[in-house]
Amino acid sequence: MITNVYIDGFNLYHRALRGTEFRWLDLWRLSENLFPQDSIQSVGYFTARITQRPGNLGQPQRQQAYLRALATLPGLRIYYGTFRGRTKVRPLANPVAGLPDYVTILDTEEKGTDVNLAMRLLVDGFTGAYEQAVVVTNDSDLAGPVRYVRDELKLRTVVVNPSQDHTPKELAAAATYIKRLRRSHLRNSLFPATLSDAQGVITKPPGW
Repeated sequence: MITNVYIDGFNLYHRALRGTEFRWLDLWRLSENLFPQDSIQSVGYFTARITQRPGNLGQPQRQQAYLRALATLPGLRIYYGTFRGRTKVRPLANPVAGLPDYVTILDTEEKGTDVNLAMRLLVDGFTGAYEQAVVVTNDSDLAGPVRYVRDELKLRTVVVNPSQDHTPKELAAAATYIKRLRRSHLRNSLFPATLSDAQGVITKPPGW
């Protein structure tokens, strides 16, 4: 079955990869390992470029190395949203007498990636680009477009839940079926420690 895969990058990272040895993940191999009986035609990775934050100054460089590694995969395309940071004033949950009741925090927010994913999923469905759509996410905001592809376009939709938590009811109800992302899928889908592109050698970040 001709299959397109749509990956919610931040959802995958925070639900399954953060703090693990699986962050250097080859998403094409992962797709093939998840659906070995199907023909993977394209993989879309939906993310945003992160900005430097206190306490994690090397994070943008690590992400850039990973994006370069992904760009070496034929058939994979990266779609970018935006990542915004700003300061906000918030009340303390438990104020202490004699101290300020409010605190200034640095708030970061990802914008546009779920919209980009939904739009690409629908456009590809309308144009007959796939027989089966696979959406890797645990985000219930994507239930609407997943349901539309299944019910209105009459195409098979599979949600791969990257979390150990239950799939949100709205998302589970929208899909043809749910598949769980397991550690064995991740373990068998890693890039080699080094690879190369037109710019030179790409090396897995230390600690990954």
